[in-house]
Amino acid sequence: MTGDNDIYAHFSLNRAGFSLDVKLQLAGSGVTALFGASGCGKTTVLRCMAGLTHAAGRMQVDGEVWQDDALRFFLSPHRRSVGYVFQEPSLFPHLNAQRNIEYGLRRTDKPHDRRWLEQAVELLGIAALLGRMPDQLSGGEQQRVGIARALASRPRLLLMDEPLAALDIARKADILPYLDSLRRELAIPMVYVSHAIDEVAHLADQVVVMEDGRVRASGDVSDIFARTDLQLAQFEEAGVVLDTRLEVQDDTWHLSGLRFAGGLLWLKQVNAALNAPLRVRILARDVSISLAAPHGSSILNSLPARVVETVPDIHPAQVLVRLDAGGATLFSRITRRSLDALALTDGMPVWALVKSVALLNG
Repeated sequence: MTGDNDIYAHFSLNRAGFSLDVKLQLAGSGVTALFGASGCGKTTVLRCMAGLTHAAGRMQVDGEVWQDDALRFFLSPHRRSVGYVFQEPSLFPHLNAQRNIEYGLRRTDKPHDRRWLEQAVELLGIAALLGRMPDQLSGGEQQRVGIARALASRPRLLLMDEPLAALDIARKADILPYLDSLRRELAIPMVYVSHAIDEVAHLADQVVVMEDGRVRASGDVSDIFARTDLQLAQFEEAGVVLDTRLEVQDDTWHLSGLRFAGGLLWLKQVNAALNAPLRVRILARDVSISLAAPHGSSILNSLPARVVETVPDIHPAQVLVRLDAGGATLFSRITRRSLDALALTDGMPVWALVKSVALLNG
């Protein structure tokens, strides 16, 4: 059974060369990322949720049934309170940004709430763009306008199908903070499809890992990223996501100290209030291991830890070491030669030397 505000979906579908069989129970708030390689069924699940593809099964959103094949009930797409964001914004070329956004109001019979629309425009940072035509907007600006159009009807569920896939790295970096603002400020559950590990780390509250039309794992983003039995651990960008709180602002050295279960992490000073929740990511390649507390090192972050396990890595010369730092997981990618030289064994006390910490919000 689901909670009152949860999203429940069970879809089964068979096509030539592909079958889908997924059961999902998603939180009724925040961002759930559907993550997996191309062709694993992520977009198909999204289309089923929107009613654009009719798979066998059942779906319930916030206590309301949208599909129940046992009762021969299927709510048509235009009657589902869904905002859908595609890979390409597909703005109407003859309408300026504001009129493109207002077009989204046609999909709802709710009274128009200009304050809601104004909030979406503000969060997406597009107020200065409203008078421009689509060909006067960059790719990232077009996508932000497309997201505002999807939000115009004040949907109960926002579905986003790899909205950053068509953008280059710089434009993607520009738009991620706006998506993070939506996650924090709007009380709309979002399902976000991606195969980009950095986007998932930045935005997701929960992660559903898909493989070959099935759910391989699901859970909190920190827990999923900390597992060594998933493909995520075999990426070059393998690492952990940590939720921290800002504890110290060192104005002398322009550093900030972030508290997490394993201790204090220092990084370049961030513009946030004390005690603000901040999410960081630490890549396995940025963590070294020492048998003793370091002295005379330029590395600021050295944390007492314990070896939990060692698993094969993406290259036979390397291994991935899972560490427990005060209850928080860290990964360290080291060579097999280093593993042998240090004689690391499960349960062994060590020091984790963290060379770099990436701030994901704030």
